[in-house]
Amino acid sequence: MKLSLKKPTLSLGSKRKGDSALVGLEIEAGNVAAAEIHTNGETRVSAVAVQPLPAGAFDDGEVVAPDAVAEALRSLFSSHNLSKRVRLGIANQRVVVRTIRLPAIEDPTELDSAVRFTAQEQIAMPLDQAVLDHRVVGGVTGADGGPPQIDVIVVAARRDMIAAALKPLLDAGLEPVGVDLSAFAMIRALAPTQLAAPADDSGAQTAAILYCNLGEVSNLAVAKGHSCLFTRVSPIGLDDIAASLGAKTNLSPEHALMWLQHVGLESPLEAIEGDPTIVAEARSALETGAASLLDEIRLSLDFYGTQEAAVPVERIVVCGPGSAVPGLTEYMEPALGLPIATGTPAALADLDASSAARLTLPYGLALDQ
Repeated sequence: MKLSLKKPTLSLGSKRKGDSALVGLEIEAGNVAAAEIHTNGETRVSAVAVQPLPAGAFDDGEVVAPDAVAEALRSLFSSHNLSKRVRLGIANQRVVVRTIRLPAIEDPTELDSAVRFTAQEQIAMPLDQAVLDHRVVGGVTGADGGPPQIDVIVVAARRDMIAAALKPLLDAGLEPVGVDLSAFAMIRALAPTQLAAPADDSGAQTAAILYCNLGEVSNLAVAKGHSCLFTRVSPIGLDDIAASLGAKTNLSPEHALMWLQHVGLESPLEAIEGDPTIVAEARSALETGAASLLDEIRLSLDFYGTQEAAVPVERIVVCGPGSAVPGLTEYMEPALGLPIATGTPAALADLDASSAARLTLPYGLALDQ
């Protein structure tokens, strides 16, 4: 197996002749989301769909009940007549991403050996049990006339985790053509509309953007242009906030999420329709959850800033279900001291805000790489 970052996928199948459709597939605890793209001279979204998942079937970015996930996939693909060629996104604690600085090495074989040797010290994972790949994302001239150096992003994913993620797809009769980091898909989906960052005289991007997908978990990625420099998955997400609300009000997870979207953080409580007790609890849960999310973002930015290859982050772009909560980005912006905007791919602009937010990562997964 090889997790390719030049084309950041794990190739598992071949494209059928005449079949230009590809489905980007992302699984979260509450549902499965899919976006089908056709490429024939131009790229167009031909179908989008979301299918609920039974409680407990998927948790913390990993499959818990493969049979239940497989059944949901069968229903999703059958009812929407989607192509069975899929690229799956992964985002969990068993994927490690590091950026390392090495002497400039032109020979690919020698570079691969140098990356694996260095990765043994920086990645807390037995490499013989991992899928490992790398990509050069930048470089610097040597200090005081020394030799040039390169910055390399290295990704390691547990083989058993990837196998477990693919099992329900195969059981559902799908044809996985790739496994991709959801962070890379997020950048692909949003970067084309976000690359107005300051540039130097050569036109090169000089600042980075922090992309955040706020879903079951929070998927964070720092990118300069289209190149990912850093990524981290935080367990703090919208599902945690909904669970907190559900524990106090006996709402189901689905209804708790609906209340969070309804209440938001921008309107005065007295102006919001509904049970005053639930409205107040939803607002409290959102404020507490936003504070935890702010801490996670600060922690990620601080950790990213310690890397040799760190480029200053100039702004934040959010997507995912949490980005559709009214007032959330405005609530967080002053505390972070960086401008925050909601990102929506142009291809999904005709959808309502909540649907476009949920489908951004599946769309990025289905894009050509």
